[in-house]
Amino acid sequence: MGRWQPNARGRLEQAAMELFTERGFEQTTVDEIAKRAGLTERTFFRHYADKREVLFGGSGVLQDLFADTLAGLPASVAPMDAVGTTLEAVAAEFRERHTYARERQAVIAANAELRERELIKLASLVTTLADALRRRGVKEPAASLAAEAGIAVFKVAFERWTASPGRRDLSVFIREALAELRAVTAGAPSDDTQALPT
Repeated sequence: MGRWQPNARGRLEQAAMELFTERGFEQTTVDEIAKRAGLTERTFFRHYADKREVLFGGSGVLQDLFADTLAGLPASVAPMDAVGTTLEAVAAEFRERHTYARERQAVIAANAELRERELIKLASLVTTLADALRRRGVKEPAASLAAEAGIAVFKVAFERWTASPGRRDLSVFIREALAELRAVTAGAPSDDTQALPT
């Protein structure tokens, strides 16, 4: 079985997530993932370097999406507005992925090594955004500050979205988090920045 089966990557991803949820990340082997997907271990390694990559294999695509979306915006758009627009565009890619994202977050939260890997991924996204902003002519430290703030907004919004029942799009949580950030940086009283209902 395996080599030429359609959507092998998707089947491996689904099988891995099922097993990580049932047994835990550490207790799941690559062989078990491949068998659950009806594929061979060799096929697994054609798609992923190791079982962690099932959870992080899309990081490069996400970085490219951030960079390309930001680069495509008019030069007249202010840095934080450009970051906000980019975050909302990226959110659209997660529209049908709430269940998977929620399961993935739970697996990562249960494992210290995976939490560290997630922080590394977020740091890479900051670098990607900062580089894209500098290419737009945004000077330092503004480029780094806007990138750090943008990824902080993305992280908070993503965590709130995955903790929610999934009735609202990630983009709604991003808009809310951006509004909260603007209120905080404008010096609004803490009562004005209470969490909005989910």
